Amino acid sequence: MTQHIICNARIITTDDEFTGTLVVKDGLISAIDRSNTALPEAQDWAGDWLMPGLVELHTDNLEKHLSPRPGVLWNAHSAMTVHDAQCAAAGITTVLDSVVIGDLDEGGPRCQTQHTSIAALHQCREEGLLRVEHLLHLRCELSAPDMLEVFHQYADDSLLKLVSMMDHTPGQRQWRDLKSYRRYTERNGRYSDAEFDAMIAQRKADQQAYSPPHRIEIVRECQARSLPLASHDDTLLSDIAQAVEEGVGMSEFPTTVAAAQAARDANMAIIMGGPNMVKGGSHSGNVSAAELAQLDLLDIFSSDYVPSSLLMATFMLAPLQGWTLPKAVRTVTCNPARAIGLTDRGDVAVGQRADLLRVRMNRVGMPSVLETWVAGKRTF
Repeated sequence: MTQHIICNARIITTDDEFTGTLVVKDGLISAIDRSNTALPEAQDWAGDWLMPGLVELHTDNLEKHLSPRPGVLWNAHSAMTVHDAQCAAAGITTVLDSVVIGDLDEGGPRCQTQHTSIAALHQCREEGLLRVEHLLHLRCELSAPDMLEVFHQYADDSLLKLVSMMDHTPGQRQWRDLKSYRRYTERNGRYSDAEFDAMIAQRKADQQAYSPPHRIEIVRECQARSLPLASHDDTLLSDIAQAVEEGVGMSEFPTTVAAAQAARDANMAIIMGGPNMVKGGSHSGNVSAAELAQLDLLDIFSSDYVPSSLLMATFMLAPLQGWTLPKAVRTVTCNPARAIGLTDRGDVAVGQRADLLRVRMNRVGMPSVLETWVAGKRTF
């Protein structure tokens, strides 16, 4: 039996915050007490926060390591282990690595890395090279011609825990503003007006040809496997209505208050990006996470493309009216875990897996992860 005793910690549970003592035995939380202890083997956390490890449902961070610069493809095993280390340092103890299947850019980095990244995920897990638990989230680009073929290769993957349906066709959803879309697409090189117009026309033609049948098939396959489904960039009431009819349980990054409110009315979990909260708005001009939070239309934070944004967003959320620190912490722990059916983590409670963080506020008001524990073992 392995045992750890942590004392003098500010413990954050799903609905409370108090200073106390916690005992971990064989990777599980075995006892919690609201008093201190004089046991010499206890680790004194000196008033630092003790909170559940963060649960991440949607991160593109691995992509940055797979393709660190335009035209550069990096070794997938190296990319995976460095991404993993960043997750541990950011306090993420369970991460769904988001792999986009179906690339709107023919020959682009996503289509070149989708298979190698999933293979590296399995191999690094099997070799015990990872600090935190990695699972799989397939992001399906519905209007991509090759998406369905790739999905069928991984629909029964043992690590698959979430499937999201995306449509990044310009002129709707995330990219309603074509000026914002052009700025985004030209980050790696400029288009002439004629080239840009031709690209828009091709994107819309692909949407008409592929998105409807692909969506029907993805929904059917996920329902048959009881896989959680998420919609992406919901904008109109009709977007939510369609998702509800399909049995979708999560709305990732709704772009309008109206869509978020409709998702709430339909009991869908509402996911927003941590970077949106930290930066004070959406990089593509859509509704801000702070505005939705103030309307109590936010359930889960995703780090999206910055792992450290999860903890930062949590502590920015806590002081808002109607929020508390325990409620804010639920958006990055219990809520995402339960949304994908994980009931053994996400809370500081007896019987839960001891995925724990030691967090301290630094002098500039930034929460910093001092220790990350996974199943009772310190990994950072």
